Amino acid sequence: MPALKTHFRPTPNTRFVCAAVACGALAVGLSLMSEAVVAQTIYSCVDSSGKRLTSDRPIRECHTREQRVLNSDGTVKTILPPTMTAEERADYEARERKEAQQQAAQQEALRRDRNLMRRYPNEASHRKAREAALDDVRKSLDRSERRLADLAAERKPLMDEAEFYKGKALPAKLRQQMDANDAAVEAQRALVQNQEAELVRINALYDVELTRLKRLWAGAAPGSLGPLPTSASATQAAQTTASPTSANAKINPTSSSAPR
Repeated sequence: MPALKTHFRPTPNTRFVCAAVACGALAVGLSLMSEAVVAQTIYSCVDSSGKRLTSDRPIRECHTREQRVLNSDGTVKTILPPTMTAEERADYEARERKEAQQQAAQQEALRRDRNLMRRYPNEASHRKAREAALDDVRKSLDRSERRLADLAAERKPLMDEAEFYKGKALPAKLRQQMDANDAAVEAQRALVQNQEAELVRINALYDVELTRLKRLWAGAAPGSLGPLPTSASATQAAQTTASPTSANAKINPTSSSAPR
């Protein structure tokens, strides 16, 4: 009697079961491989007595020393730096901040140098910009000096009238007029001083720029000249070499002898 042949036809349920079993086996295999890789990581160091230590985890006896992290074949995978004390950590962070500040200053110098060269391709363009910046301040200074001259002219008849009251109290109206004139003169003098200081500041700033631009025009690489001095430091440097101003002496010479 011939043997009967049985044909197995997988159903959707059996396919799902087989797939689940295969996935589970794959996950177990990957887990075992991962554990094997971890187990292959070796930490090695030399302790304070000169003895070499190895372990599958960071070595506590070497927390103040450098530890080598090795692959299974003995090659160096990475270096584990020593654990820092609080003081060492503070010093390290201070160095990091300083380096970051230096890098930021370098980037800022590079940016400003490139902007300067775009704005001023030659000395003529820089000189034109300087004159334009100074012109407005010079006009304001000229107006202030004319106003001081007007106040001096207004004060003269007040002084002449005050001559009649030598040794006596001035009339209230005359006293008020002279006080108002004094206050106006004082305000204008302060304004003149500020305007002259602004001229010094502008010239100092353009002098610093011109010195730097000449080196850049000559071929120096942008950002290679260090940070640009601030306007305050440039002004201070200019003031140490500039002659003192004499605005108060040359303007309104009659302001010192009003009787009180």
